[in-house]
Formats: sequence, structure tokens, C-alpha cells
Amino acid sequence: MALRALARSCATFVLCLTVAMAASFVTETRAAGAFSVGRCGAYGKAYDFTNELAARAAAEKQCKGDCTTVTMKRACAAMAIDLTNPCGPYGYAVKPTISNSLNSAARECYRYGGKECVIRAWACDAKG
Repeated sequence: MALRALARSCATFVLCLTVAMAASFVTETRAAGAFSVGRCGAYGKAYDFTNELAARAAAEKQCKGDCTTVTMKRACAAMAIDLTNPCGPYGYAVKPTISNSLNSAARECYRYGGKECVIRAWACDAKG
């Protein structure tokens, strides 16, 4: 009886460990993202890709015009534009958390001359 309970406990432990390791592996393999930004509010985003090259290609494909692409790994990216002049100043940032990326993007927009900067787009990849 005690041997059966011990075997059941060991089996439960192995099952839980296997599930935890599988979840960790899935998150680990999908931890690449990219964010493209351009004039007039143009943007493209890709997150939770298996590699940075694929993420960059997906983000660049969505962004119309002359765009700058940055990668993010376990991070968040954001873009802010000037509400009074959407084709004017803009800012973007990649930071470890969404709140930091939103704040930094807005600050960059103001730094480049924006008067009423608002968040246009944002994205986070795995665990960002």
C-alpha cells in the first residue's frame, strides 16, 4: 500500500516536472520580436517569433514607407506620434517592461519637437 502511494507520488512529480519544462521550452523558443517605425505613423510589429530574422521580416513587411526596425527579446517596444502633426516628430523605444517603453517613446517624441505626443502602437514579445 505504501509502495503504491510512493509510486503515485513519483509519477505525479514527474508529470508536473515534464509539463513545467515543456512550458519553459515553448516560451524560450518564442522569444524574438521586432518593431518597425516610420514617418506619418507607419509601423509594423512582430512578436514571439522563433528567431530575430523572421521577426524583422514580418515587422518590415507591415510598415509602409522608409522604416527603421529594431529587435526586442523579452521586451516591449512602443511608438509615439505628435497628435497635432502625425507626419512630424515621433519617438520609439524598446524597454524591458511595457510601462517603460510607453513612457520612453512619449519622451522621445517630445524631445524631437512633438507638442501632443500619444502612443500610436506597442508590442511585447514573450515575457516582455
